[in-house]
Amino acid sequence: MLRFKILASVVPLLAAAVFARSEIGSVSHPCIALGETSVELTSLFWTAGVHVAFTDDPTRATVRVQITDDADGADFAVVDDGLGSEPDSCQASPQTRLITIAAQPVDGGPVIYLSTDGPADYRIYVRSKTFSQREAAALIVGAHDGHRPFQAASL
Repeated sequence: MLRFKILASVVPLLAAAVFARSEIGSVSHPCIALGETSVELTSLFWTAGVHVAFTDDPTRATVRVQITDDADGADFAVVDDGLGSEPDSCQASPQTRLITIAAQPVDGGPVIYLSTDGPADYRIYVRSKTFSQREAAALIVGAHDGHRPFQAASL
């Protein structure tokens, strides 16, 4: 009977570990590469090192991100529907930085105000089949905890 109880308690833990492992190892989530480090959005809140939140109130924001229609004027551009994609740029590794989008600000994490108007800490250009504007903003802000500068990123 004791063996059955141990087995019954271990099976759910193993299932959760397998689920978490497949979620973390998957590159189907939006991801960018910054140098040797990958930055990836995750839906597993507890695995993320950075939790970003969004607000509609510019006075509550700690970071302002402007959506621009000019790729040349953007600090960060996401265009992934062409032939020049880099499929190996976001391989999961121990250096992968996981970001999650929280419903409310968490532990002093960045709070993003996303708009088409300035002033802005970051300007982003997004033309993507896989990234939303919110996801792109979360990645670039979460990659640096809302602090500038960043050098270069790739998909």
